[in-house]
Amino acid sequence: MDQVSIAVDAMGGDHAPDIVVDAAVMALEQEPNIILTLFGNEDMIKDKLAAKSYDQSRLNIVNATETIDNNESPVLAIRRKKESSIVKGLRFVKEGHADAFVSAGSTGAVLAGGTLIIGRIKGVERPALGSFIPTKNGITLLMDCGANVDSKPIFLHQFAKMGASYSQSFTGKARPTIGLLNVGEEEKKGNSLTKETYILLKQDTSLNFIGNIEGRDIASGQADVIIADGFTGNLILKHTEGLAMFLLSQIKQAITSTWYSKIGALLIKGPLKKMLKSFDYTEYGGAPLLGLEGLVVKAHGSSNAKAFKNAIVQCKTFSDEKVNEKIKQQLI
Repeated sequence: MDQVSIAVDAMGGDHAPDIVVDAAVMALEQEPNIILTLFGNEDMIKDKLAAKSYDQSRLNIVNATETIDNNESPVLAIRRKKESSIVKGLRFVKEGHADAFVSAGSTGAVLAGGTLIIGRIKGVERPALGSFIPTKNGITLLMDCGANVDSKPIFLHQFAKMGASYSQSFTGKARPTIGLLNVGEEEKKGNSLTKETYILLKQDTSLNFIGNIEGRDIASGQADVIIADGFTGNLILKHTEGLAMFLLSQIKQAITSTWYSKIGALLIKGPLKKMLKSFDYTEYGGAPLLGLEGLVVKAHGSSNAKAFKNAIVQCKTFSDEKVNEKIKQQLI
């Protein structure tokens, strides 16, 4: 299998560089066909790696003397902080030294940097973040989940086309179903954005569009891909994650509250473990910024090592499935 080179922002996120270094070592152990380059404070990274065992031939370090904070203007930070881990990592991809870039840092800076440095695929109006969320039928891709808080119908139409390609690659479904998030199922429901988007999606015969999807129907898995503007999508994503964490804590508390419940939990240990895993957001990696010439994956700022490791490994699958090539074909 072909090796995939991945640039990693070692300084981004709430727990960097500790969890990033841990995740990098875990990823190298799990996936033998990746090469990692960590961008950040070289001394700190080397200090964290000192006590770890890993394939040193597949892990490189590039010193980056600056970092970009969440409270900075994303565009200004990208333009001014040329020595930041985000800018240097993105340029590494732009120059062809890496196939992908992963960061848990400032979402705005990653989005701005991806667009300004790597650039959009020809014809793409706006890149969009796509994130898989758990549903009754497995997983559903939510697009956009935070890249574009203000959108136009043509943007959402392109999100659907890019989302269909991405979902197809990861689920194996030849024609993933597309649903438009709305306040009602009827065609005439919604605001001007959803009404006009509905018409575009309905007219596009290349898409398997099934109509409007209400918020309460997301968890049932009615659609393989759900389309929304970034503002609405991000609210849905954060609510889903928060609800999942709440349910997990409540279930764990309930099954350990008495010796009766502990015995019951042992009897259903297999199915229970499988169910709990499906609600664990750390299993789903990061959200790729679809529509760029290179792969950029945004991991949660609060990611633990497992979540960030999955975001790294996800890049190998993305590359193997040639998702960008399929998106380009879809947009022709």
